[in-house]
Amino acid sequence: MKTIKGPAIFLAQFASDAAPYNSLASIARWAAGHGYQGVQIPSWDGRLFDLKRAAESKDYCDEVAGICAEAGVAITELSTHLQGQLVAVHPAYDAAFDGFAAPEVRGNPAARTEWAVQQLKWAAVASRHLGLTAHPTFSGALAWPFVYPWPQRPAGLVELAFDELARRWTPILNAFDEQGVDVCYEVHPGEDLHDGASYEMFLERVNNHPRANLLYDPSHFVLQGLDYLQYIDFYHQRIRAFHVKDAEFNPTGRGGVYGGFQSWANRAGRFRSLGDGQVDFGGIFSKLTQYGYDGWAVLEWECCIKDSEQGAAEGAPFIESHLITTAARAFDDFAASGADDAANRKMLGL
Repeated sequence: MKTIKGPAIFLAQFASDAAPYNSLASIARWAAGHGYQGVQIPSWDGRLFDLKRAAESKDYCDEVAGICAEAGVAITELSTHLQGQLVAVHPAYDAAFDGFAAPEVRGNPAARTEWAVQQLKWAAVASRHLGLTAHPTFSGALAWPFVYPWPQRPAGLVELAFDELARRWTPILNAFDEQGVDVCYEVHPGEDLHDGASYEMFLERVNNHPRANLLYDPSHFVLQGLDYLQYIDFYHQRIRAFHVKDAEFNPTGRGGVYGGFQSWANRAGRFRSLGDGQVDFGGIFSKLTQYGYDGWAVLEWECCIKDSEQGAAEGAPFIESHLITTAARAFDDFAASGADDAANRKMLGL
């Protein structure tokens, strides 16, 4: 068995125009000061990273890696969650998602998709330049508006949506394969890949592409009522990235899975800071370690109650306390009899 690396932190929810969150050097020092050993970088945030330059210049990537190393952290992965979202957007979400794209392609869905695909391809090269092997992203969604349909979905609608999603992603997956980097889809409500069944539908359509892998985030499964421990049993061979994020689900007579259009604080399902929710992280770290996951454990902080600084300060020791040093020998070695083949045959009466 292998050992999970960490603790690390996803910088997306912390980056801002205020120091120390407004430059890579300062936010990396901030993360190291909280005890993190790695940082996951949002590739869309120009205050921290220039994705196009990273794809074009190995020297720039060496500079970025050096900035992080000087601060005392490693780069765990780049993220293209926002760009991946734009690979596939249902027209109902055009206005909402346009803000994720560059200004010059807003209002033009076809151009926006081309822009997003290029961003992903740049991320593949940039990841290789940085020596990274995993890349978190979103799948985007064409079928999501029909997830709980009324009236019923027309026959073939979902199949067509997944055929198109696979058509758009296959060249991207091939580009990542050329660079030796895994695409790690964060399975997430709002994406067409939102649970195990939908992931399998996609995987079948990309011919079980070796780069079509997973980012594991249990918080999204708590809010769906999905067995997030058995999910690891099913898909551990495809899990190549890990967001450590807590959540709770407390349904009432007023609200359940869908949230009732309430604010996050008033929903039955809420994201929480580590240790404040219901996720069985002991079980998760045990299963991932059992199956040999040796990637990073990366805090993703999202909480509707606790301040982000407190969440970050508490996150590193929480993750550290769950990391498992794998056993170097069997627990029952002390009772080994040292029997050889002849002795075994004698014991069996052979």
